[in-house]
Amino acid sequence: MKVIICGAGQVGASIARHLSQENNDVTVIDTSTELAQRMDESHDVRGMVGHASHPEVLSQAGAADADMLIAVTHSDEVNMVACQVAHSVFGVPVRIARIRQHAYLKPEWKALFAEQHLPISVIISPEIEVARGIARRLRLPGAFDMVPLAGGKVHLVGVHLTSTSPLLDTPLRQLTERFSDLRALVVAVFREGRGFVPGAGDALRLGDDIHFVARTSDIDKVVAIAGHTETVGQRLVIVGGGNIGFNLARIIEQEMPGVSLKLVENNPARAELISRSLGSGTVVLNGDGLDREVLEEAHVHRAETIVAVTNDDETNVFASLLAKQAGCQRVITLLNKTSYETIVAALGINVVVSPGAVTVSSILRHVRRGRVAAVHTIGMGFGEVIEAEALETSRLVSGPIGTLGLPHGMMVGALVRGDEVIIPTSQTTIRPHDRVIVMATANLVKKVERMFAVGLEFF
Repeated sequence: MKVIICGAGQVGASIARHLSQENNDVTVIDTSTELAQRMDESHDVRGMVGHASHPEVLSQAGAADADMLIAVTHSDEVNMVACQVAHSVFGVPVRIARIRQHAYLKPEWKALFAEQHLPISVIISPEIEVARGIARRLRLPGAFDMVPLAGGKVHLVGVHLTSTSPLLDTPLRQLTERFSDLRALVVAVFREGRGFVPGAGDALRLGDDIHFVARTSDIDKVVAIAGHTETVGQRLVIVGGGNIGFNLARIIEQEMPGVSLKLVENNPARAELISRSLGSGTVVLNGDGLDREVLEEAHVHRAETIVAVTNDDETNVFASLLAKQAGCQRVITLLNKTSYETIVAALGINVVVSPGAVTVSSILRHVRRGRVAAVHTIGMGFGEVIEAEALETSRLVSGPIGTLGLPHGMMVGALVRGDEVIIPTSQTTIRPHDRVIVMATANLVKKVERMFAVGLEFF
């Protein structure tokens, strides 16, 4: 597949890395000579310097025979025009644009992106997706990751194993015997900086971060068995009133009405706008999230959770640490720099949210071939959890899972058949049109994509 990526920032670079590893022909365009050269040097892709919305630049990038254009520059308008040019001049079949400004995304303006106007195939809005993801974590405070799959019938959940967990030192094959009514399967384990897809004989250890797939009605049980007894917080402080903080506040007002919410924003004009836009129950404070007096005024010492989502990683980290020091029980911290993720866990930060990872997952769902409905990346490029429909032509449906010869690093985590959720064993047989949740390490993702498109003859 030939792909043009407009924008060589963190999201563009991540997408380029994913696609190049799968032997796609990738060209990345950016106005920064430094970023374009970095793409050339660090990844097996072609880096170009230029304005992504200019026809001559897209022509030089090979738009005439490109299969897809992904526009993720920092400008919504450049992303939109790039998609327009790609469609009108070059006939690029699939055009994906990141759009951040909420004003463009209101339902009354949806006709703007129709084929005859601004022909964008898929709109990605990372700020809204990040806000929704944080809201899900607030509803399940013991989890550091939580993603709905199969229309909400199944969830992928990430939890940290504590010393009180009865899962410790027990081979995974015995979990079904010990918890016979539990519908869940551990699909990935991260231990001392290394990730792996566990086998039936592997045992979990204290300090492991695990991802499991579970029936939605069972996720509270599994989180509790992992050693977490935290309750949903009723007092919340948001530091940062940008698009993420503002959207999160709106979601909380609409969906969690019992929560006492305070929002801290440093820009006076922005704080005034947010105050007018949110309900009277939300207290908006104008001030610096690193100012102890401002945090005291926000009553952070009595809050169960602080969510630090400013545009500055360092501000988010230090605001979180100040809140912890003041007595806040739990912190959720936004980090754009992935290099910080391995450090902040040691500082006592409970949950790290990466906008880049959210955007990459959203885009990959539309890049994957076959009947793929959802994609979620985990572990900084370790692998993907993919939801797709099993086809009648696939050898997936030819017999029990244990006889399919799935390679190490790939696991079927759940099946959804109508309204029924099945946590499979080696004896389970997949049927045509089942929704299948698969965990695969990065080197096997292309095989999973082909598996849902044709069959397993290539294994």
